[in-house]
Amino acid sequence: MRRGAAWLAAAPLMLGGSQLAHALAYRIVYPQAHVRVVHMLATGHSYFIRLPLVLAAAGACLLVSLVVTAFDAARGRKARALPAWAFALLPPLAFALQELLELSLHTGTFAWHAVLAPTFVPGVLLQLPVALLMYLVARVLLRAAERIGHALRRPAPRLRTAPPFAVAPVAPAVRLLAGRRLARAPPRVVVA
Repeated sequence: MRRGAAWLAAAPLMLGGSQLAHALAYRIVYPQAHVRVVHMLATGHSYFIRLPLVLAAAGACLLVSLVVTAFDAARGRKARALPAWAFALLPPLAFALQELLELSLHTGTFAWHAVLAPTFVPGVLLQLPVALLMYLVARVLLRAAERIGHALRRPAPRLRTAPPFAVAPVAPAVRLLAGRRLARAPPRVVVA
């Protein structure tokens, strides 16, 4: 499997996991739906109406990655390992950057105080278990695609060889005679 296919599988799952942890953090901090919606609109989360389209595109990328992985496995290429460090590092970093950008774009200034919001620490902390879950999902999906590819692999053409019981053993006398150089002469003409 190509390194790009591994990243093409990892990135959509990291994005989906990051957004799931983001939503969970807001649900934990603001359990009442109306309070949560008011706070999200006040902090620049109005772009969430486009999130299903982004997640659908990410799902399409994941599907392409799984198909490429299956084709690679059918051709006999070895699978590359998923970058575990990326699942541990990138989702919390993406969440922090997302929170800063949301508030900064909404207010029009650099909103460094977004890290002081009540949802920031729970959001960062939720990124790690969700990222672990997404890492395991990615491994399972890629392993399944690889097995499908192995199942679709054409068997290698067999070379026809004589079975061991079909080969006649050479008699010892013939072996002795074969050691001498015997030339074959033309046939004799018999005149009667």
